[in-house]
Amino acid sequence: MTPTHGLYGAPIAAGWQTILADLSLILFMVTAAALANAPDGPMAPITPVPSKSQPHVAASPRGEPVGVWSDGPGVPPLAVWLAQQGSDPRLRATILVHHRSGGGRAALARATALVEAAGPRAAAARIVIEQGPADSASVLLAYDAE
Repeated sequence: MTPTHGLYGAPIAAGWQTILADLSLILFMVTAAALANAPDGPMAPITPVPSKSQPHVAASPRGEPVGVWSDGPGVPPLAVWLAQQGSDPRLRATILVHHRSGGGRAALARATALVEAAGPRAAAARIVIEQGPADSASVLLAYDAE
């Protein structure tokens, strides 16, 4: 019995449908592999080119936080918490202060105090002050340094 025969001795026929299905599967796998490694060029939003008189403004990249400190009762001081977090230079601190309507000056003073408490870690810190439903402060550490 030769390999061109099936279980009961009948010849195995490979029709055009089987060949077409195999080629379709190969094309799908090649396309998926190419798209997995390609940048999001065509699907990315188009950003206008800044003019010479207008500075280029872009959102800073943000990574997933690996550590979060929130101000509250029973929480260690920020300097103590930061000392416990390791000293990887790729970690960037983000100081986030929320304030109620009309509390912008107090939020700015709170962010300044957190920058001073963060010490050397605040040299490349991202500082965000925004209006929110309540007054709060937190510091995030993430691997998003440039």
